[in-house]
Amino acid sequence: MALAEIGLVGLGVMGAALALNIAEKGHRIAVWNRSFDVTEKFAAGAGELAARITATQGLKDLVAAIAEPRAIILMVPAGEPVDEMIAALRPLLGQNDLIIDAGNANFHDTERRSAEAEAKGVPFIGMGVSGGEEGARHGPAIMGGGPREAWNRVAPIMEAIAAKHEGTPCATWMGPAGAGHFVKTVHNGIEYADMQMIAEAYGLMRDGMGLSAAEIAPVFEAWNKGALRSYLIEISGKVARATDPATGAAMLDVILDAAGQKGTGRWTAIEAQHLAAPVPVIEAAVMARNVSSRLEERRAGEAVFGAGPQPLNDALSLADIEGALIAGKILCYAQGFTMLDAASKTYGWGVPLPECAKVWREGCIIRSDMLDHMAQALTEDPARNLILAPTFTALLKQHHEALRRVVANAALKGHSLPALSSGLAWFDLMRTARGTANMLQAQRDFFGAHGFDRLDGKPIHHGPWGNHA
Repeated sequence: MALAEIGLVGLGVMGAALALNIAEKGHRIAVWNRSFDVTEKFAAGAGELAARITATQGLKDLVAAIAEPRAIILMVPAGEPVDEMIAALRPLLGQNDLIIDAGNANFHDTERRSAEAEAKGVPFIGMGVSGGEEGARHGPAIMGGGPREAWNRVAPIMEAIAAKHEGTPCATWMGPAGAGHFVKTVHNGIEYADMQMIAEAYGLMRDGMGLSAAEIAPVFEAWNKGALRSYLIEISGKVARATDPATGAAMLDVILDAAGQKGTGRWTAIEAQHLAAPVPVIEAAVMARNVSSRLEERRAGEAVFGAGPQPLNDALSLADIEGALIAGKILCYAQGFTMLDAASKTYGWGVPLPECAKVWREGCIIRSDMLDHMAQALTEDPARNLILAPTFTALLKQHHEALRRVVANAALKGHSLPALSSGLAWFDLMRTARGTANMLQAQRDFFGAHGFDRLDGKPIHHGPWGNHA
């Protein structure tokens, strides 16, 4: 058998799907899993693709099965397992052989691994892959980070297996070192926020309007034909329409309201604070997931303070909720791209913001029609906040009043909208030329003599209060 063009370690759900995708696109691949039984079972189940798959029993066999200069993708759990696998592989590899970490790594780990690889003169790529199992199997969005020349070596394969938007591969190089994994982290943070806002809209329809899941499904389906057209809106309609095979009830009505998470949204919120790049919609979404798991405390709270959300009594229309989601989505993505820009400047990555939007247009969880317009706006002026781009300025002017009505009426009736309300608060800060931070500066100067700048530009930087702290 001819030598493989690329190798892959880790045949879990994502790794197996990615390996089959590579083979299906005509590339020979060698695979290895810690358990050889898993490797054999995978190869046996590959059908006609098995001719392009080499199942290997040991790491030495894996390395020997790949043509030089080698490239090996790691699809193993983030953290120590990645370091352990790099340590096991590197002594078996040549100086020009490339290791690609394609898991959900914290970009700080990728920065460290990149520095270690550079010190040894060996290539390393940290690569974000989005789209879940379906994306990995049939076309994910791929965000590469590391030496440009290393990316160029594997780009033909990555572009072949990636999702396509009007023929353009959703795979590109985002910058050196941890840039690719950072872009994937922000993607996941936006994903948390988008999902939370949809859940809030669902709650308003269920608890505020008394709609059943079956009645909510066609609402999402209708929204998916307009400005909100996206993968997440599409699957929300399918989820709402589904019934439980065990009971015949709506599937949504038998699912416990406690959300899980793998930490990438939390990473986004943490890094945003370090960068002083506010992403309040994402932060609110992470908070909401954390609170959702505190079931006993929530039940105790309802027992003490009374029932939760109350009927909206026709205060809102479905069009209001749709408009609020449109505005909220724009605000969330504007925050995410501003954060990417801040990180790119801080770490010297040179992340191409238009390319981020283009890569996310297909294959990934947050794919949507709106990203096409965002890519265009960022191409025109990558330094401009998206809310100031004409397309999105017009949409916000059209829909921010709906967002305001939704947040206000929901608050009066006890509906919690952490993501949508955080988006509105940020928007109002961003459209207020004269805010209230002058009070903060006066307070800081009063108790800490921190000083302040004056509107009139006079060289007086402390107030008349003296040392009264």
